[in-house]
Amino acid sequence: MNKYRIKSHPILNVKEREKVTLYWKGEKIEGYKGEMLASTLFANGVRIFGHHHKDNSPQGIFCANGQCSQCMVIVNGLPVKSCMTPVKEGMRVEPLENYPKLPESNEIPEFGPPRIIKTGVLIIGGGPAGMSAAHELGKKGIDTIIVDDRHRLGGKLVLQTHKFFGSQQACYAGERGIDIATKLESQVKSHESIDIWTNSVAVGVYVDKKVGILKDMNEYVLVEPKTLLITTGAREKSLVFKGNTLPGVYGAGAFQTLVNRDLVRASEKIFIVGGGNVGLIAGYHALQAGIKVVGLVEALKEVGGYKVHKDKLARLGVPIYTSHTIVSANGKDSVESVTIAKIDDHFNIIGGTEKTFKCDTILVAVGLNPVDEFYKKAKSYDMNVFSAGDAEEIAEASAAIYSGRIKGAEIANRMLSLDEPVPEEWKKTGDVLKSKPGKLHKRRIPEKEEGVFPIINCVQEIPCNPCTTVCPKNCIKLDGDSIMNVPLYVNDACIGCEQCVAICPGLAITLVDYRKSDDYVVVTVPFEFEEGTINVGDKVMTVDIEGNEIEETEVIGIKNVKINNRTPLIKLKTSKENAKNIVGIKIQENIVPEDSIDTSEIPDDAIVCRCERVTAGEIRKLINDGVHDMNQIKILTRAGMGACGGKTCRPIIERMLRQAGVPENEITVSTDRPLFVEVELEKFAKGEDKNE
Repeated sequence: MNKYRIKSHPILNVKEREKVTLYWKGEKIEGYKGEMLASTLFANGVRIFGHHHKDNSPQGIFCANGQCSQCMVIVNGLPVKSCMTPVKEGMRVEPLENYPKLPESNEIPEFGPPRIIKTGVLIIGGGPAGMSAAHELGKKGIDTIIVDDRHRLGGKLVLQTHKFFGSQQACYAGERGIDIATKLESQVKSHESIDIWTNSVAVGVYVDKKVGILKDMNEYVLVEPKTLLITTGAREKSLVFKGNTLPGVYGAGAFQTLVNRDLVRASEKIFIVGGGNVGLIAGYHALQAGIKVVGLVEALKEVGGYKVHKDKLARLGVPIYTSHTIVSANGKDSVESVTIAKIDDHFNIIGGTEKTFKCDTILVAVGLNPVDEFYKKAKSYDMNVFSAGDAEEIAEASAAIYSGRIKGAEIANRMLSLDEPVPEEWKKTGDVLKSKPGKLHKRRIPEKEEGVFPIINCVQEIPCNPCTTVCPKNCIKLDGDSIMNVPLYVNDACIGCEQCVAICPGLAITLVDYRKSDDYVVVTVPFEFEEGTINVGDKVMTVDIEGNEIEETEVIGIKNVKINNRTPLIKLKTSKENAKNIVGIKIQENIVPEDSIDTSEIPDDAIVCRCERVTAGEIRKLINDGVHDMNQIKILTRAGMGACGGKTCRPIIERMLRQAGVPENEITVSTDRPLFVEVELEKFAKGEDKNE
């Protein structure tokens, strides 16, 4: 088990945990009490969780978030999602090779009406938006229930070990997501009027304006709120390509769950598809966990995420291929390599440009879809419903914090009939935090070669200001009135305190010090990696902002103090000629592709519906035959009929219809299921005729 466990981490505190013994296919394995079964299996080297009944294809994890059914296994005779099932002593786990027979029983369960619980506000989703909204409601003493399917509040914040962008005053910029989660959770817990339901799943919204919730994963209850707030976040988009369902192809969020939450080294070598912030950050997290990143591919001419995130990867030695796409995941039972190719302006593959890289994991990070089915259903039933965070609009987590704060205040004022409009400044800040990356500027490097001063390598307009607020001498100012403006070094008062270097979320500031010697310059760079990765006296290769090698230099000091928030500062002895251009240290050798594999464009045998193994060719034929009703496609192919309820394949089928030129008004979207999440039937049999 220890081979695949992360024993130490530059950001996360690896604590001792209680071991439990369980059995996989009759063989004894070890896990940690309370961790998810999928992570225990990964930690024990298990990547294939079963085989599909239709074509015997190997099945592994995909979302690790309860949104699909790829990780289904049999536990003590019953099928469960391993990513949502905590391990327990003595568990007997088998792969889902054949569906188990229903147990024979003559007992007839007693079905009674479930408990009905009334509340002022019900919040579905305990991430940054839900917690911020709950805090605002708690300050006004409004009875609120906040529901989340995890063991604690925090949402995706608990996976985010990097420092946040934005404003220090508004959304904790400069602090790490994992720490922000703890602070927001503490705020929610401080209010007596808020009831926190963790390990509880909202499963449906009904016409009588009640919400069905599986409380504590055991009791089915109905909640009747005066106001419903949906803060359910987002789910990752899927992508269709040859080999896209092989074990080893999964979402970047699933990878971060394994690595950052459960401290499992899920891979040896990964390749990333998608250059948004999710993919770029996942690559950085992989490197911090000691996992090699062999490349990142982005179909657009430039990555969609922040340039500082891209620059971090490039400086560390990760090759980034823009105007490229993935062609295929290659391997028999799991991923063994990936093939990419260059594309033209119409996103068509250019023949002869294929490159193949050895890897065991492909992270799909091609964007997010809002989890908004609860909101839409409640709206159709004319409930008093609102949404916030990614469930309302996809943006950064910092924006979700503010979005939740605004919605919480608006709901509180409305429920209490208060004439207290939400401050316009809040709304302006919220809008700015949702902003996409803006234009690029040239690096502005001071001409002088004396004293000490920062070099600011943040050249893109993004919402961020910690460097301006932390400087004790006000040496750094934004180039304008907006938080979107780039920061500039504006005076010669720098004392070399290094606080700007340590706090920058993009690791985009270095410090050059000419005071130490006439023969060399000391350059201080941030380096968030395991202690011992670099030591005093080591020779390291320095790189510029784009990751180009500059010169080999000697490490003459390492400063790792508490105030720097787990960002060690490396002091390098550099030449005067190159000092101002040094931005970081390379840790990966150049990645060389293997011999190319002969491939063509996406074949008809690529899988669209993962649950029912329905191919692109089957669906494409129906579309070409004039079938534009997704319900009919579902009946004829079973696409969308699987355990995930179409969460993964439905957006792909909609896209295929549009790509085939079908006008939107001719497309009939599929009908939602009454329940959005699977529930064991026995849970409905345990109701009590009791209201609260």
